[in-house]
Amino acid sequence: MTKNIAVIGAGPGGYVAAIRGAQLGANIYLIEEREVGGTCLNRGCIPTKTYFRNAEIMRTLRRSKEFGITVDNFKLDGKALQERKKAVVGQLVGGIEKLISSYKNIEFIPGRASIKDKNTIVVNLKDGETREISVDNIIIATGSKPTMTETKGVDLEGVITSDDLLEMEEIPETLIVVGGGVIGLEFASIYQELGSQVILLASRILKNVDMELTRRLPIFFKKQGMETYVDIRAKEIIKEGDKLKVIARYKNKDKEIEVVGDKVLIASGRGPVVEGLNLDKVGIEYDNHKGIKVNEHFETTVEGIYAIGDVNDLGIQLAHVASSQGIYVMERLMGLTPDINLDVYPNCVFTLPEVAFVGLTEEQLKEKNIDYISSKFMFAANGKALSLGEGEGFIKVFASKEDKKILGITIVGPHANDLIHEGALVIANDLKLDAITRTIHAHPTLSEAFMEAVHGLEDKAIHMAPPRKKRK
Repeated sequence: MTKNIAVIGAGPGGYVAAIRGAQLGANIYLIEEREVGGTCLNRGCIPTKTYFRNAEIMRTLRRSKEFGITVDNFKLDGKALQERKKAVVGQLVGGIEKLISSYKNIEFIPGRASIKDKNTIVVNLKDGETREISVDNIIIATGSKPTMTETKGVDLEGVITSDDLLEMEEIPETLIVVGGGVIGLEFASIYQELGSQVILLASRILKNVDMELTRRLPIFFKKQGMETYVDIRAKEIIKEGDKLKVIARYKNKDKEIEVVGDKVLIASGRGPVVEGLNLDKVGIEYDNHKGIKVNEHFETTVEGIYAIGDVNDLGIQLAHVASSQGIYVMERLMGLTPDINLDVYPNCVFTLPEVAFVGLTEEQLKEKNIDYISSKFMFAANGKALSLGEGEGFIKVFASKEDKKILGITIVGPHANDLIHEGALVIANDLKLDAITRTIHAHPTLSEAFMEAVHGLEDKAIHMAPPRKKRK
């Protein structure tokens, strides 16, 4: 008997789950209130990375004389930037819509879904009609939305979310960014290069990362020209004419600062989209801030109903993790025995320079009392990085001292978010460092820096000075 499965939300968790279910022979009802692709494709990952590319080009143009090229009177056209973003998003959305429609056992239903019981979905269709659907299982993949802090003045005109910023054609002359997480740092770095004078107010620089990152990133940002304040919290936002003033207080000091800008971006995080799902009446446990409670198989407190991606309470708000969870749940529902390792997934931050990390940090290794060895290779010693004009940054690798297994990698520098996958592959498959060292890496490439960092674990790196010998 064919299974009928409803997937609520067509973002990177939902549409991927729907396609995998269709491949395995299920009848899929894919319900989406807004656009196919969800936040990631329409208001997050893809638009931001489209802007990131513009920021890279702007930075290169400003540095053109380093490459023997003179470029005068260049400027950014905000309207053209918007049009390019929409074209990229439109092409991808259209491609996914076509892909979904190619599966005859996926029915795409535009509308707002609520759960009547564990086997019934009610959809308020866009034409005003209501439709009731009977299913065997339900997968909730409604994602997340920007959250605002409780800072006084966040309701003032000019205080915006990331969604608002991505819809603006004008580049603010001065942009105050409140928040030092991935979203805050990416927008701060991107808009500094697009032409804004960015003022970053961060209570911390990322979380659960190598402490060297938290120390070094503010230095890189200041080199960009960004005003950067760390260990500080926004206390109040005040309207001053056509400007906004933010009063912020240092966390460990009895000291306040005041900064003034045209716009204030609140990038304090994202919360689960659970409104209208009828979770309370169905008996699904959830928290408005943390998300829907799930077990190790992503099943909610109601048997047969699952929650994947940003909407669940696991706290991993990454599109690629949502997709993996969707595939896992769908394969499990269809009788397979899938495997997923949520301890190993790459984190990618599109700042300038790029940041990526996977596995354990040095601090986590110490907390777990793991005996480890470490190595760090600087991009300044890599030929490809220097030829790109991107010699700043490093690759840091950690391995277990006893059996030489790679345990963690942190990368700051050119194409870090592409390079990290070599490390993710090694850690996810529990491989030893010789899996890297016996593999010939092409020259000249950035991947050689990864190879050299791994060789450094055994003091075999060619382009790294030998370790200093301790005096007896």
